[in-house]
Amino acid sequence: MSGRLAALLSVRTISGKLIIGLALIFGLASVAVSVITNNALSHSLRSSLSQQLQTATNSWSSCVLRFGDDRDGPGYGACASAGQAPGTFEEVLAGGTAGYRNLVGKTCRLSSRDVATLAALTTDTSRRPPGQGQLPDGAPPGPARNLPPAATHTVTLDSLGGTFLLTKVPGPRGTQIVTGLPLASVEGTLSSVENTEHVVYAGVLLLALVLLTVMVQLSLRPLRRVTATATRVTELPLDSGEVTLPAGVPDTDARTEVGRVGAAFNRMLFHVEKALGRRAASEARLRRFAADASHELRTPLSAIRGYAELALRHPGPVPGDVTHALRRVQSESARMTVLVDDLLLLARLDAGRPLERAPVDMPRLVIETTSYARVARDDHRWRLALPDEPVQVQGDEHRLHQVLANLLSNAGKHTPAGSTVSVALAPGTAPPPAAGAGDTAVVQRGTVPAGPWVELSITDNGPGISPELLHELFERFTRGEAGRARAAGDDGKSTGLGLAIVDAVVAAHGGCIIVTSRPGMTRFAIILPLLRQLAPQASPV
Repeated sequence: MSGRLAALLSVRTISGKLIIGLALIFGLASVAVSVITNNALSHSLRSSLSQQLQTATNSWSSCVLRFGDDRDGPGYGACASAGQAPGTFEEVLAGGTAGYRNLVGKTCRLSSRDVATLAALTTDTSRRPPGQGQLPDGAPPGPARNLPPAATHTVTLDSLGGTFLLTKVPGPRGTQIVTGLPLASVEGTLSSVENTEHVVYAGVLLLALVLLTVMVQLSLRPLRRVTATATRVTELPLDSGEVTLPAGVPDTDARTEVGRVGAAFNRMLFHVEKALGRRAASEARLRRFAADASHELRTPLSAIRGYAELALRHPGPVPGDVTHALRRVQSESARMTVLVDDLLLLARLDAGRPLERAPVDMPRLVIETTSYARVARDDHRWRLALPDEPVQVQGDEHRLHQVLANLLSNAGKHTPAGSTVSVALAPGTAPPPAAGAGDTAVVQRGTVPAGPWVELSITDNGPGISPELLHELFERFTRGEAGRARAAGDDGKSTGLGLAIVDAVVAAHGGCIIVTSRPGMTRFAIILPLLRQLAPQASPV
């Protein structure tokens, strides 16, 4: 699950880019909204608090101006209870020292440092009461009315435990009147709103991620169908040409990007299927031509050989050059007959004609073909390794004999005199051994059969096969003169179809061929399904 989620949110995928991009946009939008909301709310709360402070300042300063220096009796104390909100700070400064001070509803202990801070604040002279400085001594001034808003100051008073929004206006007889309201309510409201926004935005962002993931997955589902169809196409044996491609994808709406991709993909499938059909038809015609031509050529070739043999048996004297020409005609017609027979066999195998199916005794077949090869190549050393138990496969004995004979003939032709050729037969169920570290090239044709199998290997210690030739080894009319030594008497006798026949016959038997080569070692391993009745049984524990 975690791996699938990681793949879904990977920045290398379209879905990951869309989901992460939209999540980032939503997150940035949430941050922007939060900042704008907090700034607007902070400005609104501060404006409201400033209006409250102006009201408190007017009330406090008017009361102080009305009572003057009457600190006894009702005096300033009566002003403190004149409708002020709890927490309102009131103070009268005289000569830089604190006179009367009060914190409505709370105990007011003001430190000397805070007193000095308040004394250092600038006094708003625009709030000087009317007639201030012109009245006779002892005459109280009138109440403060029709005055402009006082300038505000934001000051932290540690002794009062918080930050206050303050005003400082002139009072009677050279005093200054300080009024303040705590910012704790504003800060608390802003903090509560911020915490609420964090929780809400986190939840909304998580919900948005889930919804975005679902929407992106639903939107990209047509692309996944295209991918699945393309994957099924890649699993088809397109090299055979005779395949049925999938019907395509249903998403072909030209108004959408995915629909246009689906339509283009379907058109590509149609063209590929059409091209494969044409290629299959062309190959079928070519196979029929090769089969028909090979079949028709057998009769005139037999006639040519017969007439050449008849001419050589003429009782009268025949010139030497004529005899030589007739022998060459006989030799080349025999070679042409082999070539035609090979082409006819390949054409039949390509056409899918069934081979004979009967139990084949593999040890006996190996002994016979190796004995023939030993007689034909007595200048080589031949080694044979056979299992103790009987080994049988279901197949065409004549064609398997031809396969082994071709491989043994190649091993003798393409290695110098004195080389060793080892032939081994071994049943097994485990995967075939891997190639060694010194192997220059390994080629495998076909897949290893499932279940029990038997391996027939032909190994020689010759010069090896060049890597360039190895990958074309089973193509038709491929010859190995460039990479392997050949006996002088073998020139011109190879048709170049031997390994192509080996490949086709082994494939028709459901087996595979593994070729491993390096300087000093070449190994052909043929793996065929073992006959079920003789498959080795697991020993009881």
